[in-house]
Amino acid sequence: MRGSLSFLPRLCGLLLCLILGVKALHESDVGVIDWHKQLVGVPLSGSIATAPTFLHARNKSLIITATGGNVLAALDSENGSVAWRYVYEPADRIAGFYKSKDFVASLSGPGGSTLRVFDSSSGDLLLEKRMHDPQSGSLSEPHFLGKSVAFGEDGDLYVLTNGYTLTRLDVKTGSEKWSWSSPDHSSLIIHSHAVLTSSAIYLVGIASSTASYTLHVTSLDPSTGALIHSANIPSSIAEPLRQYTLLQAADNTGSQVVWFEAGNLKSYALTPELKAKPATLKPIGQAYGGIFDVGLASQGQLVVLKQDGEARVVVLKNGALKEEWTFHGSAASDKTSESLYAGGVGEDGKPYLGRVYWSVDAAQAAAHIYAPHLPHAEELAKAIYLPFDSNSHGVISHVTISGSRLLLTSTTGSIQLWDTTSGSKEPEWAREESLAAVGVVEFVELPERAVVTSEIKKGEEGWGARVGRHITQLQNLPAYIVYFSKRFATGSYTTPTSVPADTSSAPGSVFRDPFGLRQLILVATLHGKLYALDSTTGTIVWSRVLGLGWALSVGGTVHPLKMFTIKSVSDGKGGEPEVILIAQRRAENSLMDTVVFHVNALTGEDLKSGSGTEGVLEGFDIIQGPVVEAFLLNHNDTHIAVMLDEFLQVHLYPETSETQHLFTSVAPQLSFPLRSNTAGQHRLAGHKVTFNTDVSDRYVAYPVWSKSLPAGEDIQTLIPTHKGPIASLGKVLGNRTTLYKYLNPRLFVLLTSPRPEIKDRTCGLYLIDSEKGTVVYNVQLPVLEGSPCEVKASLTENWLVYHYYDPGENVSGTSKGWRMVTAEFYEGRKVDEKIESSDMSSYNAELLNFSVYEQAYVFPHGITALSPTSTKFGITSKDLIVATQNNRIQTFQRRLLNPRRPSRKVTSEEQEEQLIPYDPVLPDNPRNVLSHNYEVANVQRIVTSPALLESTSLVFAYGLDMFLTRVAPSNTFDVLSENFNKAQLVLTVLGLAVAIIITRPMVQRKRLKEKWYSQ
Repeated sequence: MRGSLSFLPRLCGLLLCLILGVKALHESDVGVIDWHKQLVGVPLSGSIATAPTFLHARNKSLIITATGGNVLAALDSENGSVAWRYVYEPADRIAGFYKSKDFVASLSGPGGSTLRVFDSSSGDLLLEKRMHDPQSGSLSEPHFLGKSVAFGEDGDLYVLTNGYTLTRLDVKTGSEKWSWSSPDHSSLIIHSHAVLTSSAIYLVGIASSTASYTLHVTSLDPSTGALIHSANIPSSIAEPLRQYTLLQAADNTGSQVVWFEAGNLKSYALTPELKAKPATLKPIGQAYGGIFDVGLASQGQLVVLKQDGEARVVVLKNGALKEEWTFHGSAASDKTSESLYAGGVGEDGKPYLGRVYWSVDAAQAAAHIYAPHLPHAEELAKAIYLPFDSNSHGVISHVTISGSRLLLTSTTGSIQLWDTTSGSKEPEWAREESLAAVGVVEFVELPERAVVTSEIKKGEEGWGARVGRHITQLQNLPAYIVYFSKRFATGSYTTPTSVPADTSSAPGSVFRDPFGLRQLILVATLHGKLYALDSTTGTIVWSRVLGLGWALSVGGTVHPLKMFTIKSVSDGKGGEPEVILIAQRRAENSLMDTVVFHVNALTGEDLKSGSGTEGVLEGFDIIQGPVVEAFLLNHNDTHIAVMLDEFLQVHLYPETSETQHLFTSVAPQLSFPLRSNTAGQHRLAGHKVTFNTDVSDRYVAYPVWSKSLPAGEDIQTLIPTHKGPIASLGKVLGNRTTLYKYLNPRLFVLLTSPRPEIKDRTCGLYLIDSEKGTVVYNVQLPVLEGSPCEVKASLTENWLVYHYYDPGENVSGTSKGWRMVTAEFYEGRKVDEKIESSDMSSYNAELLNFSVYEQAYVFPHGITALSPTSTKFGITSKDLIVATQNNRIQTFQRRLLNPRRPSRKVTSEEQEEQLIPYDPVLPDNPRNVLSHNYEVANVQRIVTSPALLESTSLVFAYGLDMFLTRVAPSNTFDVLSENFNKAQLVLTVLGLAVAIIITRPMVQRKRLKEKWYSQ
């Protein structure tokens, strides 16, 4: 009997673990409470080796591209969906991809250290081979230089890496048949192209000379790799990256190197013995000004520009270059923008060339397509106008062509496919790939429908008009009564997992649902565009291109820094929510300033200049120079953005007499940390603000403390505390004592990393008081030599969680693997000791009277981001949301990460606290995977937002992909479950009502009879 009783605690602990794990998503909820936006990134269009290109094979038409997200992707040209993609590791940077009918090969890493071969149709990885050690790879810039792949008819690959090594591989097995390297690796010769012919394989590159660059060609035997000949070609090239290319004649009459030199076009025929003489194509009329490799080198075609900008198509035929076509009207003009040229092969296997430019007169994009194999080519090459919206998508930056279809890439990251023969005013499809490069994010609460749809302003309606309006609205009363009765009788109520009744996402037509689950997510991207996304569906409500202002004439970029809500629907001030975006504007002439974009969150309307919702969104120049720090000051439903310039002067937005007065009242209580770099030593300094007219007419920040980091440590990042309501000041234990939370509101996390030259390398984590600089908590974490610090941390209330990689026994004396450490801070050294840390000054010595509980766990995966959940009132328990390196979003309950879990069987008092025995390994439970079957790649940050339901938190993860879902850490205790039998409840109530009606007269008669008998 005793033995069976002793087993009960273990059984309870086991059952609790099972309960903790049962958080799975129902299949019916997929796509209802969550959404996933699969992205590939903005195409890398700076090189033919990475730019988008059409591939027609196996009855499929795909668009292959390498992107800024370090992804090799294939898009279905019919609808723009992702046919397949391969996501590379951050350190394994794509150098280029090379396609044949059946395969797509890529080289990545330093010097092209890794070769991968994919099935062109399915994207299956067929071969992955390390060509050389990445440590020995040449770090050439641009990255595509010195890499190439040629496909043999027998299926073999000829792979050029490091600019001097050519290797022949079997594409099926990856086995090496031969390898050749240039005898002198340290020479200034870099081979950049590999072209295969029946008689030899040629390596063409550049050799540095005193005044310019010279072409160099090496010919090898394709069967054995033996050197046939190597020679410099008499040439003088000023810009080797843009002034030479290789052409292979479409009529199989040979291959030639073509380059631009001194206003002429020169060529050199490739023969195994390299005994040919350079030939010159002299221009007719004006001299040549440059050449364009448009991707038709295998068809023997390229575009040559005259000095006035006029474009000519040059073709390699019968062993000689010949001008074949002129793009009329392509010369430089103030009525057209600079032209973009593209070449590609259509589904018919024939070459097409295109020119795209912006017509000032037509205020539209115009395209000319040249197809020499078609009859009436001149008629086809006439201008075709495309209604491309430059106000919404920026400027066209790259063009890809296949037949009559044009793929346009814009400066804001938009990808659009246009069919020039359809006459449609809309593209066939479009993708907003700048969403794969998000800078900052802000959740915005929506107003109720009545507020949105009301067109009556306060004070504009008289008493009589109001009575008349109410009488008119009475006509809807019968319909509402019928609707309410039907809903009440059938029990068809809206639930948190109901499909939204109104999914309209037009600007100004979005409104809050009954549970506050529908919100706007404002997203500013690194490509200069601001989006508003509907949190229930992920659709774009509105978008605005961020204007360059004065930098438009010289070129530049807008880099988003911070985004704040300065007016929300919960402020009680009425009106629609307003958001500001603080951004850094960097002009190409190296000038930099800080701008503020102020918009209506519901419509995207410009609220600063009053320019409305159309056109480019221009910002307000607030600081002439960089911004050092920016934060939001909240006080009594008033929100002020505070910015510090490089001279530590304070700038406010909005800057009015009211906000200035408010800032003056709270300025003495402000304190914040800033980084500094003095004499090569990184320091952290705490600052306060003061007003001194002798120094500036603005408030100026001044240092009050500084902290020098240990020798060899650099500041990696500063992590602020997750702000939110605190519902409980302590934790009641099973023995009825209390641990009071240590709630110092000035704490922040500092992460440091070691310098490369340091031998005993560790990563530092510090918990610091921003007002005094006191280090509350400090730990040094091990790191592998040559590896970066991959520490992720989160601080909310009194709970600190951090994650790192332990390299193992040789470094730390433990087994290697990922670790998750959880720590909780409580006031005093024992239970029931209270010091009121939330209201205590940093200079009070009693503030350091606290205790720390911490535990370490073995974590199953590396993570890229983590964040706690947040709810409206802070009553619900907080879960930890993590994004793992295997592309999953996973949740871990707070009870699993409780640092007070005992290392023995739990007592009855500990069971009351729902503590479970300590297990050093956190379970990798697939039921806790929020992203279920979605692959959410390269998550950089997780943002959580409360709903109106206290039980529910919205979780938004973004990086390469976007994913949103909702979680209920303590279950949905504030709503009835969907399987609640509402009909039975209604019938029970009606039955009781009928019973009361029937029995009431019976009871009355009985009482009357009792009175008669009693008398």
